Amino acid sequence: MSKGSKFKRRLKNVGPGAIVAAAIIGPGTVTTASNVGAQFGYALIWALIFSVIATMFLQEMVTRLGVITRKDLSTILREQFSHPIMKWLTILLIISAIVIGSAAYEAGNIVGGSIGMAALTGLSTESLAIIIGLIAGVLLWVGKYKIIERVFIVLILTMTFSFVITAIVIQPDLSAIIMQGLVPKVSAGNVLFIISLIGTTIVPYTLFLQSSVVQERFKGEEELKDSRFDVVTTISICGIISVAIIITAAVAFPLGTEIDNPSAMADQLEPLLGSWAKYVFAAGIFAAGISSAMTAPLASAYATAGALKWDRNLRSAKFRLVWIGVLLVGIIFASLGYDPIQLIVFAQYANGLILPVIVLFLMFAMNNRDNLQNHVNSLWVNIVGGLIFLITVTLSLISFGIF
Repeated sequence: MSKGSKFKRRLKNVGPGAIVAAAIIGPGTVTTASNVGAQFGYALIWALIFSVIATMFLQEMVTRLGVITRKDLSTILREQFSHPIMKWLTILLIISAIVIGSAAYEAGNIVGGSIGMAALTGLSTESLAIIIGLIAGVLLWVGKYKIIERVFIVLILTMTFSFVITAIVIQPDLSAIIMQGLVPKVSAGNVLFIISLIGTTIVPYTLFLQSSVVQERFKGEEELKDSRFDVVTTISICGIISVAIIITAAVAFPLGTEIDNPSAMADQLEPLLGSWAKYVFAAGIFAAGISSAMTAPLASAYATAGALKWDRNLRSAKFRLVWIGVLLVGIIFASLGYDPIQLIVFAQYANGLILPVIVLFLMFAMNNRDNLQNHVNSLWVNIVGGLIFLITVTLSLISFGIF
């Protein structure tokens, strides 16, 4: 088979990674990236690039784990211990951090999506929150993986078009991006924003989600290279979108501006580029919101099913019960006009606590020859994984005020 034919085949098989990329680029990411660009200009683009590369390594590991072992990350973690107490503590850790954390994020996802749609329709965010929740619920209830995957591909393409086109049209200074954005600089003033960028990209529940959805698309060792292509392509697109948002905010806002709402960017663009820019960017915010509104419940259902040895069938009653519960929490808080910030802060702390633990367990799992045979981590991948683990531990300690 020619290189061109292989590339076309692999491009055709892109899908699971698009679901994960859509999960990463949510309203929280849009707000964080916008805030970073508005406050620091191009200076922290390097931190985002690092987080994307780290995410790529971790997602490749869980992809390899899922494709080769035919088991999701929850199942692998549960099987690490034979002692009943340790096994149930692991199950409790997975469910509390992933399911409760996803439920906390869900309100923010739905609110973010409704903010984007409000700019397009003029309707209230409270009523739109219910509409977005119902749309997400209907798509998940269909229970057909291929349909869900195609919806996410459309959403990620919408975000790519919206955010990247806006970044190009606003005409940033390319030399400044290279000189300022690619030189790592850490200071007391920017360290929390670096943590935010990394934390909004390396999201624990996406590791559980990826290890499950790759099994729907890729059937075994012979498709491992295709699955890696899927990860590299989609996570790269994820990085491009996030960098585009930083660049746009850096040009649109005076340096030092604080942004606490993703709609602020859309409003700021209108006097600079015209009304079309506001609507294009708002469409991107809506796509980010509704995609994350679907992935958080989906990841929770997959993680719970793996932890409790349930059937991973998208149409099974128990599977549906989990994602419906997470979705309802988001709809209720969003439709009541409740500010989800406190819930999101709780979820970020939960994620900060569990991420190093998951990375450590993942590293052990990726060196288990009984499960992976010849597909265990190479030495250099273990070195990179070890560095990622140390960084996640450090970030967790900083988040909790220990450093």
